[in-house]
Amino acid sequence: MSKEAVFTMKLEPELRAEFMAEAEASHRPASQILRELMREFVQRQRQEREYNEFLRGKVSDAREQVRAGDYASADEVEARFAARRARLLAKAGSAGA
Repeated sequence: MSKEAVFTMKLEPELRAEFMAEAEASHRPASQILRELMREFVQRQRQEREYNEFLRGKVSDAREQVRAGDYASADEVEARFAARRARLLAKAGSAGA
């Protein structure tokens, strides 16, 4: 990848000095470390944006299901899973005998 763009920033002298010392201690150019940090930031932002879009879609779908009455009450869910647990326990009991 071509490195033709220049990025200028202002920061505290102490932060710059500490960063440069750590870059030197890691035997890596400061520009390489900054590029890596930028790539990581871009990736995190994209992942967060994609997750938020996914989540908004799920919430929208759930709201539409509620509006359409396509859902089970808490009592119905409990009853279904109580029956499921009972079947599984019975199956496990008969398999162990």
